[in-house]
Amino acid sequence: MPSTDPIQTLHEQLAPAREQLISHSVYQGLHSLADLRQFMEYHVFAVWDFMSLLKCLQRDLTCVTVPWVPRGNPATRRLINEIVLEEETDVDQHGQPASHFELYIRAMEECGADTQPIHRLLDALSVGESVEQALLKADAPYAVQQFVLSTFSIINSGKPHAVAAAFTFGREDVIPDMFRHLIADLRQRFPGQLDTFTYYLDRHIQLDEEVHTPLAEQMVRELCGQDDQRWTDCRDVAARCMQARVGLWNGIRQTLSAAVPTAR
Repeated sequence: MPSTDPIQTLHEQLAPAREQLISHSVYQGLHSLADLRQFMEYHVFAVWDFMSLLKCLQRDLTCVTVPWVPRGNPATRRLINEIVLEEETDVDQHGQPASHFELYIRAMEECGADTQPIHRLLDALSVGESVEQALLKADAPYAVQQFVLSTFSIINSGKPHAVAAAFTFGREDVIPDMFRHLIADLRQRFPGQLDTFTYYLDRHIQLDEEVHTPLAEQMVRELCGQDDQRWTDCRDVAARCMQARVGLWNGIRQTLSAAVPTAR
């Protein structure tokens, strides 16, 4: 019998797309450190644009201007600020503050991955270039450009519930299972060589599964309420996000050694 809980209904509707992500061949395609570097050089752009989704929610659901005025639902404000605290100012494996993006950059540097493209993107953005222009200045691969532009089309939609759906179902909910496929093989094949990267993966699995996903789902509930159209928007946006991620994974898989046909 179909669920009457809208969150559970969304999970049921998104299950096939979620399974496609979790079972993607890209995880089994990481046969060497060179493959892992290639993966990280693409994936870092998704780590970065995740923060833009998050900060969009903080901007839209809380007051980030001066003079301050109370804005929105206090429960929703608390939910998003709790998530921001740990994504933007978590701690590294030595107990020092760091955003998850900065941890990822450090992990790339440790294993010899090329960080120049993502730094070119940040440099272009810092002088006022648009996201599209910055991606071109970074010489980002086509699959990366398509993924990031898909994210920003949702950010620019002006619909906080749609952004929350992308954040919750396109990222926080599915990331732990995706990363589990990475971390087990990495530890076995490259013991001691990827300490920061495996810490980053471990931390995401723990926080996203135990803390962030329940908070994010509650945020979606608060934003959608009894509005059927908003729940439909959430389903459509989440499905689009998963399709975009499959496109990114396909792009990575085609660049790896011993590449095989990608998922359709």
